[in-house]
Amino acid sequence: MQHEVIKDYYGKVLKTNADLKTTACCSPDALPPHVRPLLSNIHPEVDAKYYGCGLIAPSCLEGRRVLDLGSGSGRDAYILAQLVGPRGEVVGVDMTEEQLATANAHLDWHRERFGYQRSNVRFVRGYIERLGDLGLEPASFDVVVSNCVVNLSVDKPAVFRGACELLKPGGEMYFSDVYCDRRLPAGVRQDPVLLGECLGGAMYWNDFLSVAKAAGFLDPRLVTSRPLDVTDLAVKAKLGAAGFYSATYRLFKLDGLEPLCEDYGQAVVYKGTVIEEPDAFVLDGHHRIEKGKVFPVCGNTWRMLADTRFRGHFDFIGDFSTHYGIFPGCGTSIPFMTAAQGASPGGCC
Repeated sequence: MQHEVIKDYYGKVLKTNADLKTTACCSPDALPPHVRPLLSNIHPEVDAKYYGCGLIAPSCLEGRRVLDLGSGSGRDAYILAQLVGPRGEVVGVDMTEEQLATANAHLDWHRERFGYQRSNVRFVRGYIERLGDLGLEPASFDVVVSNCVVNLSVDKPAVFRGACELLKPGGEMYFSDVYCDRRLPAGVRQDPVLLGECLGGAMYWNDFLSVAKAAGFLDPRLVTSRPLDVTDLAVKAKLGAAGFYSATYRLFKLDGLEPLCEDYGQAVVYKGTVIEEPDAFVLDGHHRIEKGKVFPVCGNTWRMLADTRFRGHFDFIGDFSTHYGIFPGCGTSIPFMTAAQGASPGGCC
């Protein structure tokens, strides 16, 4: 039933992004600087029917294979196509016929605009909860992205499990979505307008963290977040006191990540060689690593840099031979340990 509600809302009710009742699904000012110029190469119809909510373009994508969950009109897929370049590939998955028709109608237009001999984008009709049914090869994608779509899913754990299965070892799910500060009542979760506006299906923060870890993404990293201001009075009245946020997370498919940030005396030095981030590499909201500076890291952060596509952009100091306890600033300490004894009140992740 929810699938039909969503398909009707995005395929028939909404004609352009101007028809949205809230800003939950749109924040064009949130695009990173290296993405903004690429918008000029997007067909006007594709852009007009875009309903995303934030950052979906991580750095270091050239030559990579990317899967876009809930690709809609294809705007993000066509942006990503420019970032992966002619040697890379982007596959978009969506369930809404009208949106897919828009995306497919402009394949050749974008190929010519990009100057590619062949299109490096294709779109597949299907449900993001059933990625295993789409004929996509397991462990074949470097990156999975999604832009304000997981909240629309009827089976969110299945989305994360499917994404993890399709990622290569060391691959990454990088996505933006809407979250809530509490579990929402049934009336809100089932309201067609609230669902379509990306609010009714918003996950409670702590439920998301549990689901992501159970799917195989053991240390979710929050990149950025912002509160959503619901200004439509009718919509706001239905939501009550619940607070909503747009947030970008990155999830790595890595074996051996630990539940907490553990200290092995390690550090990294960023070489400044990621084109989009010449001065400092931003892993998440707590890790901005300046070029040339020795930067202490926990074991999990080390693996996120050493065992992924970012490895060649860093020098690594240390190993896992000696454990020094909980990483300083992790926000977790030995039970009953006081600040005077060395416990840290801060948080690194």
